[in-house]
Amino acid sequence: MKRTARAFWLHSPGHGEIRETALPEPTADDVVVRTLFSGVSRGTEGLVFRGGVPESQHTAMRAPFQEGDFPGPVKYGYLNVGLVEEGPGDLVGRTVFCLYPHQTRYVVPARAVTPVPDSVPAARAVLAGTVETAVNALWDAAPLVGDRIAVVGAGMIGCSVAALLARFPGVRVQLVDADPARAAVAALLGVDFALPEDALAGCDLAVHASATEAGLVRSLELLAPEGTVLELSWYGDRRVSLPLGEAFHSGRLVVRGSQVGRVSEARRSRRTFADRLALSLDLLSDPVFDALVTGECAFGELPSVLRGIAAGDVPGLCHRVRYDAADDGPMPG
Repeated sequence: MKRTARAFWLHSPGHGEIRETALPEPTADDVVVRTLFSGVSRGTEGLVFRGGVPESQHTAMRAPFQEGDFPGPVKYGYLNVGLVEEGPGDLVGRTVFCLYPHQTRYVVPARAVTPVPDSVPAARAVLAGTVETAVNALWDAAPLVGDRIAVVGAGMIGCSVAALLARFPGVRVQLVDADPARAAVAALLGVDFALPEDALAGCDLAVHASATEAGLVRSLELLAPEGTVLELSWYGDRRVSLPLGEAFHSGRLVVRGSQVGRVSEARRSRRTFADRLALSLDLLSDPVFDALVTGECAFGELPSVLRGIAAGDVPGLCHRVRYDAADDGPMPG
């Protein structure tokens, strides 16, 4: 019998839809996964929905199981948690995380899924890709005991970085955002909060994740001499300007990029992508990360919800998508 599923596709910038899709027959090395939850990577998927991926980055921005091409039609996403229905015996019945788009059921090689620890609820595990980005950032930044650190931008990534830094001994961590409502999230994460104009200066490290020119400029201003800005923002096709003629040279400041698509050279000899993802899932045993999920919708609502996220009409951090058995039914005629 022909296997089918439903998937979210961006038909063209600003226009998403649910499509029926045929599933391949699984081989002995594959798993069939029924999706329980998926997560919207707000910044990246909002950019994709708006058609803002620069042509020069079409290849670099491809998700592992993406279909189609930018700007569309394209099936895009990478935060998926599901239940293995068929496959190797040690995986059947397990909850797994996969870098798969928003789709009700899918077939992938067994090596492409990572079991979710029993201590991590499936609904929280959609944050694995976000926490993985934060882990990679801290591998790149290598903060030291006692460092003074600002995390500028209290979105999904910034909050994940702050949550991990809160565990570091002796560090001063301050989450900085222009939205005073993010103070409540900072309190749940166990870190201090400040508006940009009130942020503490003299930082050894500023992690920037606001995706705004103003945020990046403020990150530089908060540095102590020889401090570093670790840039996590993805600007797409937007250009930003920086005041590199002021204290940048005399202060011997550093701006360094970090991106989850690579493990740093310093770590690559002993840490793999699989190691990084497994660590991220283990870290999600901490219920503090529930503070990062601020909205939820049914799978069938995703086209309108993503439109709202891209337009800025649906604020918040991670938006979780839930699936049920009815989502796999026949498409309306």
